[in-house]
Amino acid sequence: MELVSKQRCFKGEVRKYTHHSTATSSKMTFNIYLPDVALAGKERVPVLYYLSGLTCNEDNMITKGGALSYLSDERIALVTPDTSPRGAGIPGEDDDWELGTGAGFYVDATQEPWRQNYNMYSYVQSELQQLVAGSFAVDASRTSIFGHSMGGHGALVLALRNSGHYKSVSAFAPICHPSTSNWGRKQFTAYLGSNENAWAAYDATELVKTYGGPMLPVLVDQGDADQFYSSKQLQPSHLVIATETSKRPVQLDSRMQPGYDHSYYFIQTFMKDHIAFHAKHLRA
Repeated sequence: MELVSKQRCFKGEVRKYTHHSTATSSKMTFNIYLPDVALAGKERVPVLYYLSGLTCNEDNMITKGGALSYLSDERIALVTPDTSPRGAGIPGEDDDWELGTGAGFYVDATQEPWRQNYNMYSYVQSELQQLVAGSFAVDASRTSIFGHSMGGHGALVLALRNSGHYKSVSAFAPICHPSTSNWGRKQFTAYLGSNENAWAAYDATELVKTYGGPMLPVLVDQGDADQFYSSKQLQPSHLVIATETSKRPVQLDSRMQPGYDHSYYFIQTFMKDHIAFHAKHLRA
């Protein structure tokens, strides 16, 4: 890893690192917020991963989400990775904001020309977490995850596919049923191919129907003034129905927030709730 920058913030420090990723065959960048007790080596702290949405990078949430004061008080580390490889050299990867750069969708691509580089599922779940656990004073046995929009989709998928790994998962306006949404069908076809049976492995609504791990606490917030909610890109009701009918060990609290849109103003408003939710389960 190469340290790019560090800044003091509340009772801790924000650091930016780059490193070569074997999962994406490229240089990747992430931020980490470390409370003072972890910086001093006095305590191995719980760790929370945040996955950002389309067009975002590792900086959006950590600079605009309003989480750091709460994380400082709770003594929880935060890791914010990028949303895709950058500069992979794939023809057309920068032409469409919904596909390619900034739009990795947290899958492991199986199709050309994406499969060598667009493996964000393995990058986040395995490579990045191993790197963080081996490099910083975090307690990997106390890990949770959350995200926004495409990142909310990614957080739900990682938690549902890796039973027992995450203490909790939450999401702001997640893409809940990508197999039946324009935000999903387009990207899954490109990254995973036309066989829709393969898509279920990256679809929270389908995964919740077969989840068989320990009880998984889930918090979802959705604004009813969100333009992508009204255009049926997000479909939180599909996740609610699947959770209720499948009767799997998933404890879902899905909240509709009147008047809120898809922006970071929405995320800031309910960030305290999400950090408190994760702190409760990470400290249990």
